[in-house]
Amino acid sequence: MIYLVWSLPALVVIGAIVSGRMGALGASMCGLAASLAVALTAAPQDYQLADAGLSLVRGAWIGWIVVPYILGGLLFWQIAMRTGDAILPAATVAPEGQAARRLLFAACFLIGPFAESATGFGVGIIGTMTLVRRLGMGPVQLLAFSLLSQTMILWGAMGSGAIVAAALARTDPAVLVIHTSVLVVAFNIAWLALYWRLADRAGFKAGWRERFSEALWLGASLALVIAATAVFGSETAMLAAYGPVIALRYLLDERPDARTLIRTARRMLPFAALIGWLAATRLIPPVEAFLADAGRLQPFAGAPAWAPFFHAGTWLIVAAVLTGLLRGRAGAFAADLGTAWKTGRLAVLSIFTFSAIAEILSGSGIASGLAGGLFQAFGGVAVVLLPLVSAVYGALANSSNAANGLFMTAQVSLATEAGLDLPAAIALQHAAALSLNMVSPVRISIACSLAGTPGRERDAYGAMLPFALTTVAVLFGAAVVVAMGWT
Repeated sequence: MIYLVWSLPALVVIGAIVSGRMGALGASMCGLAASLAVALTAAPQDYQLADAGLSLVRGAWIGWIVVPYILGGLLFWQIAMRTGDAILPAATVAPEGQAARRLLFAACFLIGPFAESATGFGVGIIGTMTLVRRLGMGPVQLLAFSLLSQTMILWGAMGSGAIVAAALARTDPAVLVIHTSVLVVAFNIAWLALYWRLADRAGFKAGWRERFSEALWLGASLALVIAATAVFGSETAMLAAYGPVIALRYLLDERPDARTLIRTARRMLPFAALIGWLAATRLIPPVEAFLADAGRLQPFAGAPAWAPFFHAGTWLIVAAVLTGLLRGRAGAFAADLGTAWKTGRLAVLSIFTFSAIAEILSGSGIASGLAGGLFQAFGGVAVVLLPLVSAVYGALANSSNAANGLFMTAQVSLATEAGLDLPAAIALQHAAALSLNMVSPVRISIACSLAGTPGRERDAYGAMLPFALTTVAVLFGAAVVVAMGWT
């Protein structure tokens, strides 16, 4: 009976989401209330109001660390891309044949994920759909290709999801991302094969030579972003790796004349300057040391530190302001801030509440108690079951933060109890939490709205079903590997 009581916070949140009457924020508020009630009355260890207050403050601190990434990324994207709605300029004539196929691949696997990495929240769908729409495909195919922009959300929203997950797991974000990237590579291999089938059916056929080229581009891009994570950290890795890749791809595919190249370079200058500066802050030791130490605060052991001058979110905001000033758009700052807050507010507030839930469940001993109960009941199989539940919940809530907030601490305790490889178990949980976001009801609704096809959500689910099933199969296989201790 006590295990059912300890499960109430998660059950309340899941029930609220599944009912369709609440979004992630409302559900998280209900879960927060339930977690406080359970922790204060039925925790496996002594847990008083003062302890609850400390957990709430720790959760708020973790949320605060992430906020500048989200709002700064949204603000910078809006201001830097104000002159258009695609990351690269579109030709006036729609491409055909091999050119169309190459544009389709670049939009789905390079440009869309790059846009998503800068902002999150499904913004990559916009960039992908803007480019793919020119190819004259049907509405369901347009939806499916646009949703492929979500393939690299491990690095989405400036790595904010990984930062939250690492904070909850008490590990380093870069280490977590590097471990999780093994699964992301596996996902992308499966997704690429499905993309080939989808593209052929849409009339964009390609021989094995072109397919081999696409596999090389994707493989090289994945290798670069993983290496960039090791060097720069999870926040800026995607921008640093994919920015140059997209530029190279554009030069090879479009072969622009000097005038077009200059116009494109001017438009992309804010991104180049930001990436260059962020790289300098990570690669030049004296600069890194000075910025990392200046104003550094770390009030809680095991929680992330805040170094305002080293924080990538700070420089996103600075870059946004400088770009607006240089382009003579200072008068639009208030409107841009309002738009960024409107877009990101639910995610920001949800991060605070889910981080608080995780801290309460961890600090009160409920997470470890539940993990012990699961291990007694199912043994190592519990390590397989929990990530699958996290994957479904992450899709329903449209947030890896939500799934990690509920299940990360339990997964850590479960892996410790079972004597499994802890970094692998943590990476498995994080990969599960974000694995099905591509078919999240929220993102599919966004895609249908942008495509002007409201009411076609069922068709979109049908088109994306092979991607979802393949993802679950890969995730299940990885969970079995971890549970068997084969890592």
